[in-house]
Formats: sequence, C-alpha cells, structure tokens
Amino acid sequence: MIALRRLAHFLAFGFGAGKAPVAPGTFGTLVGIAAYLLLQPLSALSYAVTVLALFGLGVWLCQVTERDLGVHDHPGIVWDEIVGYLITMYMAPAGWVWIVAGFLLFRLFDIWKPFPIRQLERRIRGGFGNMLDDALAGLYSLAVLQGIVFLAK
Repeated sequence: MIALRRLAHFLAFGFGAGKAPVAPGTFGTLVGIAAYLLLQPLSALSYAVTVLALFGLGVWLCQVTERDLGVHDHPGIVWDEIVGYLITMYMAPAGWVWIVAGFLLFRLFDIWKPFPIRQLERRIRGGFGNMLDDALAGLYSLAVLQGIVFLAK
C-alpha cells in the first residue's frame, strides 16, 4: 500500500516536474508535451478515451496526494496540467508550431482562469476539483486553438 501511495505521488507530481522550484505548472505542461507526442499517433477516438481515462486516474492521484500532503491543490501536483494540455491538443494539426501554440494557450487559460473556472476552482474541492479547473482551461484552449486552425486554412 505504501508503494502504491508513493507511485500516486510520483505521478501526481508529473514524474518529478512538480518539484521544480519555480513555475511547477509550466514544467508539468512540458511533461504534457511529451505525453502528447506519445499519444499523437492515436485515432481521435482512442486519444479521447485515453485522455478521459487519464482524467479519471488524475482525480484519484490528486485526491490521494492532497490528502497525504494535507494541502488542497498543492502547487507541485501537476497531473492536472498534463491532462489539461492533452485536452488542448485534441485533433490539433501535426507540427511544432501547433504544439507551442497549444502550450501557450493552455498556460494562458490555466493562469487566467476565466469564468467560470475560478469560481468552480473555489467551490469544488478534492481530486475532482483539482482536475476540473485544468480540464476547463484545456477546453477553452482547445476551442481557441481549433479556431486558429480553422482561420489558418
């Protein structure tokens, strides 16, 4: 059981990226880029199912890690950033320009937290609350990125 909790913490901390002394969320999003590169070859359906499963896993990872640390939404927990970035990149065109654009958009929405993200973040606690705000930031970023793709055609 102790090994499982340690694994949960390791994953919640983005394989160690969350231990960065500054901007751990940004470093977590960089791990999201690596995850995206691994998932990019999947079909749209397989990608979506995988990201949904990673979201569900993240609820548990964040819940366990928050409870063990005694801190809601500890800054070192970056699994939510990884999944949020993966949401941003759903059906994105191939290429580094889009990867970087998705990164910048996700970081913008994750930090800005436009309505209703900030309000939900304050009301919904636990692992689901931790994951929800970044998933919504990912959805906002996805919408803007797909809008840019549409306009670029």
